[in-house]
Amino acid sequence: MALGATIITFVIYLLFLMAVGLYFYRKTNNIEDYLLGGRGMGKWVTALSAQASDMSGWLLMGLPGAVYLYGISQSWIAVGLFIGTVVNWLLVAPRLRTYTEKTSSLTISSFFENRYKDPTGLLRIISAIITLLFFAIYASSGMAGAGKLFESMFGISYQVAIIIGALVIVVYTFLGGFLAVCWTDLFQGTLMVISIIAVPLVAFFNVGGIEAIRVASSIKGISSSLIPSSGIMGIVAIISTLAWGLGYFGQPHILVRFMSIKRIKDLPKTTLIATVWVLISLSGAIIVGLIGIALYESAPGGDAEKVFIYMIADSFSPWIGGVLLAAILSAIMSTIDSQLLVSSSALTEDFYQKVIKKDASQKELIWVSRISVVAIAIVAALLAMNPNSSILALVSYAWGGFGAAFGPVILMALFSKKSTWQSALSGMIVGAITVVIWKEIGLGTYMYEIVPGFILNFIAMAIVIKIKPQSDKKIIAEFAHVKHIVENSK
Repeated sequence: MALGATIITFVIYLLFLMAVGLYFYRKTNNIEDYLLGGRGMGKWVTALSAQASDMSGWLLMGLPGAVYLYGISQSWIAVGLFIGTVVNWLLVAPRLRTYTEKTSSLTISSFFENRYKDPTGLLRIISAIITLLFFAIYASSGMAGAGKLFESMFGISYQVAIIIGALVIVVYTFLGGFLAVCWTDLFQGTLMVISIIAVPLVAFFNVGGIEAIRVASSIKGISSSLIPSSGIMGIVAIISTLAWGLGYFGQPHILVRFMSIKRIKDLPKTTLIATVWVLISLSGAIIVGLIGIALYESAPGGDAEKVFIYMIADSFSPWIGGVLLAAILSAIMSTIDSQLLVSSSALTEDFYQKVIKKDASQKELIWVSRISVVAIAIVAALLAMNPNSSILALVSYAWGGFGAAFGPVILMALFSKKSTWQSALSGMIVGAITVVIWKEIGLGTYMYEIVPGFILNFIAMAIVIKIKPQSDKKIIAEFAHVKHIVENSK
């Protein structure tokens, strides 16, 4: 009966998601509707969609697993992410929303091209390639999360679980596009925050409170200090974990939410909603990991990233547990659907329409986007087929790649009138290559690759700007106009 109740809950939940996709299928009339929801999203939808698509399965699986294994020192990741979230909403969101509408840009890649009036098309093409590369890795982390969830709860094979999860995500994203993704994210974000409050609250009292956690940590040799290790390596470790916050400025699936909000005047309230959501969610995830130290002598199911799954199963009845477990699936799906959509937009807007068929009709572009969703999902599922895949490791690589390649370019595009397409292209390439090389030669063990990638991207852009600053009067005037609109909207 217990398993049956969980299955029924999951089936109802999955049918609901597909119904949302079918509903918005009828409301999608052109490519802007499919990729940006017609730039008409409200405050709550924008806020929860941005944060739900941001946090993914790593919030409820990867982060608690890291805290369970290594202790409270892993919370520096959450601190960095919280700071990055707030700064991103306050600084980037208003200008990006205004600038992308001013330049008629539907994707980050097209924004780069249109912002700098790149005559070569290289900015758009290179950024689209980077988007596809790192999103394939990022989406595979979500597929791995879905596999671990279904495998743990239903006893089915990891590979079959990935296929089931991929099919559901593809169906509602394929049909409803951005509108379906955002409205399901609103529901999923709400479910996630309810779960991350309820589960640790109940488990905390079941385990015996703070003293039980302290004793268990001592027995296992897990430090209760916020400093990972002594000396210079401890400082480096803190910088590496805090540096996760730098990644926000370059995440296409989050930035596209800023582009879709209905009015720039809605952003202050939207920012407040998003900030409160992320504060509660990150705090809850850390607490889950700490409670898990006292609750489980060894990693449940042989995998530390399954702590939250087993905590739900051990603390709640099958029916309530089924709903709370759906929150994990929500976290996974709310990110993968966004990644699939942004990747499909890169293929459609930045390759198909730009290179293959410039005069493609709106209907044709929508169908190319839908086919792209399927193709990218297949690639991500194949990458995730290894059952030993670490969700946090996959997310870390992709997050660092986007942050280092796009973050400084976005900031300079929005805040530097002297930046040029040459500087943007140079910084983007240097940032992306640095992340890959740093990771592949093993230096990521000592310092998170986003740090050198982000810094070298900025340095490369600064050097090129120094040599050849922006001189196009139309581009400078457009920059000044956007700045004026944003400042007068406050």
